[in-house]
Amino acid sequence: MPRNSRIKGLRDHTPEERLDLVAEAAGLDDDALSALRPGEGLSLDQADHMIENVVGVLAVPVGVAMNFIIDAEDRLIPMATEEPSVVAAASNAARIARGHGGFHTSHSGDIMIAQIQVLDAVDPEATRMRLLEARDELLALANDQDPVLVRFGGGARDIAVRVLQTSAGRQVILHLHVDVRDAMGANAVNTMAEALAPRVAEIAGSRTLLRILTNKAELRLTRARAVFDAELLGGAQVVDDIVAASAFAEADPYRAATHNKGIMNGITAVVLATGNDTRAVESGCHSHAAQDGRYTALSHFEKDAD
Repeated sequence: MPRNSRIKGLRDHTPEERLDLVAEAAGLDDDALSALRPGEGLSLDQADHMIENVVGVLAVPVGVAMNFIIDAEDRLIPMATEEPSVVAAASNAARIARGHGGFHTSHSGDIMIAQIQVLDAVDPEATRMRLLEARDELLALANDQDPVLVRFGGGARDIAVRVLQTSAGRQVILHLHVDVRDAMGANAVNTMAEALAPRVAEIAGSRTLLRILTNKAELRLTRARAVFDAELLGGAQVVDDIVAASAFAEADPYRAATHNKGIMNGITAVVLATGNDTRAVESGCHSHAAQDGRYTALSHFEKDAD
């Protein structure tokens, strides 16, 4: 964790020197970031074991966004992106927010959802009720699949059941809520869903088809807020214009698509730089932007009393 995320004159150094300065500021060992050095990252042989028909590897620039204070702690933010200005814009926004305490976050928890699709139920509403009655049994069966996750404080927490009208008829959809802790959770929830499917089919008196996680992670939300100084932004008119532009994005899906693309410039860059699943996060973000049936902005701006 850096002592201070404002590294004076970082841009005036060579890339090699910047890497050393960032490692020092973050209190890391000299070799902790060695994978970022050309020739020391992903090898062709390693890539050949990751996906099929490998012909090479593609490099993406990795930069470090500075000036961030997040929940009262200084942070240096790794960002992998090919687009100019993203790292600089993030660093500048963090600098402006810094004087008012930086960014403050809240987290709803680490619940991921697995879906089990029930087809051909003769009595869908009654099937829903029978599945809800079997809640404790199903949760116990799910937790039997991953005792390590349970030992670390995670595991299946609840179920929900919906009756869904589709073009292929009415379907019963069971949601299994699983606390996956720090993991992305796909393997854990998919394994549980696979194990539950035969018993769910038996209770339903029908058959199951899909049993897989959803990337609509509505029970795993992170929220952030910050105050940006009006004078540092450029004055009262700039503030009013930002609020007006934000309102445009909230009201209009055409503007919201581009507005959210700008937000994802930062989010995807961090997800990629930390070796996580960019597609899953992007899918979750955009589905959340349309959660009320209309695509809208992922952010909201307003003026405070000052």
